[in-house]
Amino acid sequence: MIEYFEHYLQEDCPYGDETTELLQINGEGTLNILSRDEGIGACADDLEQFYKSKGLDVTYRVENGEYFEGGAVIFSAQGNLRKLFKLWRISQTFLSIVCAIATRTHNFVEAARKENPDIMIATSRKTHPGFRKYELKAVKVAGGTHHRNSLSDSILVTQNHLDVADSFENLKAVKKIEIEPRDNDEALKYAEIADVLLLDHYSPEEMAIIVNKLKTINPGLEIAVGGIKSDEIPQYAPYVDIIVSTAPYYAQPLDLTTRIERM
Repeated sequence: MIEYFEHYLQEDCPYGDETTELLQINGEGTLNILSRDEGIGACADDLEQFYKSKGLDVTYRVENGEYFEGGAVIFSAQGNLRKLFKLWRISQTFLSIVCAIATRTHNFVEAARKENPDIMIATSRKTHPGFRKYELKAVKVAGGTHHRNSLSDSILVTQNHLDVADSFENLKAVKKIEIEPRDNDEALKYAEIADVLLLDHYSPEEMAIIVNKLKTINPGLEIAVGGIKSDEIPQYAPYVDIIVSTAPYYAQPLDLTTRIERM
């Protein structure tokens, strides 16, 4: 089993903390991580488990999906000062990233559901290597979902597949079959056999026209759209069931700071 936080710690402190050793810092202390930005909490429970494994006590953590204001403490712990200093930077960086992902996802969901209460905001599998577990969780706790977790859990016939695969008239699978057509003719052709069609490079006006035609062919068909800008979400939301976006993974990290004090 991969111990992600152990890996992060090994990267940041491979041999020891030169500064605390030079200063001969010992004893017990407290650590508080504060956010200068407002946001949505994510994955602090995972960080708590790591702290506990190091013999530290977590006295407070923001809940998954919980809103917090700028200036709020989002994570607090106490225990051995040397351990707190070792975990300080990876903890602050970790929370700044996952809470930013959750915050952007929440904002996307809010914007889309004002136009379509049943729409789903789904993120892609274009996660950062070694961080997928927490990026996916941050999306989920903020009201989003996953378009694809991996190649092993879903079927998506992309335009690249269509370029090299033999022609097909019928497909059968236990999982939903999603197809990304290359043009309108293929969209109309595959509407009958697909569970989901992923439509890119359509304007909202074009989407309104083609979606009506596709759902006349297959009333149970779900329509997904990808490759749109975040400010375009309200324009597309009335016409689709799913908006696929990678943008939450690249949200600007929240501005966090950490205070460590002796008990």
